[in-house]
Amino acid sequence: MSPEKQLDLRGLVPAPVTPFTPDGAVDHAALASYGRWLAGFDGVKGLVCLGHAGEGTFLTQAEQVSVIRTLAEATDAPVIAGITGEGTAVAVEEAKRAVDAGAAAGLVYPSHGWLRFGFQPGAPQDRYRAIHEESGLPLILFQYPDVTKASYDLPTQLEIAAQPGVFATKNGVRNMRRWDTEIPVLRAEHPDLQILTCHDEYLLHTMFDVDGALVGYGGLAPEPLIEFIAAGKARDYPAARALHDRLLPVTKAVYHRGSHMEGTVALKLGLKARGILPSATVRSPLIDLSPEAEQEIVLALKSAELL
Repeated sequence: MSPEKQLDLRGLVPAPVTPFTPDGAVDHAALASYGRWLAGFDGVKGLVCLGHAGEGTFLTQAEQVSVIRTLAEATDAPVIAGITGEGTAVAVEEAKRAVDAGAAAGLVYPSHGWLRFGFQPGAPQDRYRAIHEESGLPLILFQYPDVTKASYDLPTQLEIAAQPGVFATKNGVRNMRRWDTEIPVLRAEHPDLQILTCHDEYLLHTMFDVDGALVGYGGLAPEPLIEFIAAGKARDYPAARALHDRLLPVTKAVYHRGSHMEGTVALKLGLKARGILPSATVRSPLIDLSPEAEQEIVLALKSAELL
């Protein structure tokens, strides 16, 4: 059996934030402790680092490698590295460094320029092919929101999913018409493809169609999200609805903000309030939220029985 077939992410795959010390350095002791806390939950199947929640593109290459290594050494959970380099050759080198640092898989981001300008037909397939062939890293297809020009149409998704090394998809299309149309086709055409929702703010709608969830939200509230996934797999709508309603104040405080980028700041404030992180320091271009927003997050966590 190929390595990618052995990696089972059917459950919760949190995308932890990257802790920083108050002076802005990566706090490896806090990261290791945080990683162990997450990996200690039955139902957590892996940890994703260097994505948006982890401020991965705000780190130097050396810091990226050290973050992967810290998580890989601190836990037994598979570590999945965000591969974000814009050029394919750059992304290949990034993937090779991730392998050397202990990553078990890679989450491949679209080339940044595609967000504004779109992509040439076949270019995403070539990006995945090159990264896997040259690094050996098993890969997760990342479907971006429909409102961007880097959101892959269904034929592109199907062709990427058919390529060697691609074993899962993290779908954040945020267009329920496309979700309801495309997920069944992906299931039918690629029954072994693990389908993971990344709709942090739309979990109720998407939780009944997936094998698991790859979400930053899981780094803050793994306990209810593991229950949420179980309710979805059991087709237990009342239980899922109750979890949605319980979490809604947190969802609003973290993700219903003016910019989705504020979610990372809010996650850190929440983790600080829960006593998981010693500091909520973020790195530029993120900026701190107001004291009022921090209080809102604390009250939401109390309402959801997470404090």
